[in-house]
Amino acid sequence: MSISNYPISNYLYQKPFLSPLGLDRDNSFVLWMILIFSVLLGGGLYYSGGNVALVSAVIYLAFAFLLSVLRIDFSLYLLLFSVMVFDQFAIPGFESFTKNIGFFNNLKEISYVPFFDAGVMNPFEIHLLFLCIALLLHISLRRDFELKPVAVWGAFLLFFSSLVFAFVHGIRGGGDFMVALWEVRALFYLCLMYVLVPQILDTKKQVTILFWVFIIGISFKALQGVVRFVDLGFTTGGYAVLTNHEDPAFLVTLFVLLIGLLLFNIEGKQRKWLLLGLLPLLLGFYVAQRRASYASLLVCLTALIIFLPTLKRIKFLKWFLPVLTGVVIYGFVFWNNTGTLGRPVQMIKTGLVAPDKQTHYQDYHSNLYRDKENYNLARTVINNPVVGTGFGKKYDQPIALVNIRFPLRDYIPHNQIYWILVKMGAVGFFIFWFFFNSFVAKGTQVFTRLKDPYLKVITLVIVLAVINQMVVSFYDLQLTYYRNMIYLGTLMGLLPVIQYIGLKKKSDNQNSNGPSDE
Repeated sequence: MSISNYPISNYLYQKPFLSPLGLDRDNSFVLWMILIFSVLLGGGLYYSGGNVALVSAVIYLAFAFLLSVLRIDFSLYLLLFSVMVFDQFAIPGFESFTKNIGFFNNLKEISYVPFFDAGVMNPFEIHLLFLCIALLLHISLRRDFELKPVAVWGAFLLFFSSLVFAFVHGIRGGGDFMVALWEVRALFYLCLMYVLVPQILDTKKQVTILFWVFIIGISFKALQGVVRFVDLGFTTGGYAVLTNHEDPAFLVTLFVLLIGLLLFNIEGKQRKWLLLGLLPLLLGFYVAQRRASYASLLVCLTALIIFLPTLKRIKFLKWFLPVLTGVVIYGFVFWNNTGTLGRPVQMIKTGLVAPDKQTHYQDYHSNLYRDKENYNLARTVINNPVVGTGFGKKYDQPIALVNIRFPLRDYIPHNQIYWILVKMGAVGFFIFWFFFNSFVAKGTQVFTRLKDPYLKVITLVIVLAVINQMVVSFYDLQLTYYRNMIYLGTLMGLLPVIQYIGLKKKSDNQNSNGPSDE
């Protein structure tokens, strides 16, 4: 055999380096990635004086860039896992690496990053930029790349245009540019994910992996709260919350997912994981102590009953009514109990009846503050009824509000449904609801037409996630939280992916069955 069949690279590269690692020339890029990141790690630690956090952040972003180019779907999973795990806001009374890492902070605001004025992007946005660049490369270089239309694209374009108009209107009317940017940043994230996700994912396997990312990430946040609860001696220790405000809203969607998997008899690891982890998930929901999430859970369960087909509805009610009876009995027994066991009842109670100042001091003053805030919002709407104040401008305060620990208190109220009306006026408010209602209607249509039970359950989760978000946004600051809008935008962006998979599967079945005799 000729010596040309044994190139020298086999002896210098293949045998000594690749073969021991189980690699060959086709997948040798793995070795190069290991070498590159090893150099980055060693060199970074040397030049940064041992700044582990900074070097880790640089390696994360470098890895995110390479992953975006090589496997854009995996890069999306990494981004969304980071969104689920890392915190935008600190939880009062608790230090955590999930906040200190500063994933949602501008670079110039991160303590371990050397200060520079141009650092106005955060790590999330940098990773998102990598995804956008990689997607543009795919579109320009791949001839077989197929752009998928977003769901209810006409209503979406109206909504996005109204956001831009309200932003410009506010700035031209004397609003603060940076404040306006803070106000709309999360909603722009939603819009970007809404468009981006359908172009990256197109298989059922990818949808399944994405939901694994959500399940693991949300479960981690629930366990984080449970650990704090245990450390405090199985009490909340007088703290207002033990998790972030967003986390219980995410947990509601996992509860809906589990119910859907059970109702549609879908066996699999996701169902087993959720069943095994149900107790810590419920405990994580409890220690979050968000009244808005209890309200949204009740609304979502009611909506679920309406959306389900008749047979599934009957099956669900057979399970749900005994549980509901137990909950009613529990509520009756603990109606006036302010201890640990009675706390869930008290959160529901204070949403139904005016809390007593003596026994529910914190809830009483919280409700009072929000009542005054809502009055101020109503007066602002009267003064700016059609197109609103625009973003970046304070809402009127004929009733002075007490100082709270929130720098944008005068711009962003608790009730963010009213906030939309204040900032965007009656026209923008109508467009806001037109978009989300159109999406829910489209989601309902897709749900009824799908044959694949797993995709039907995912579609149900998506539709109820929108309802869930609207309910919690009525009570709390949830439309301006980054994690909420990224999560919701991703779920909403999945709808055309699911529709595409369903239509493709239907077409494949028809082709496999041959031409019709009709």
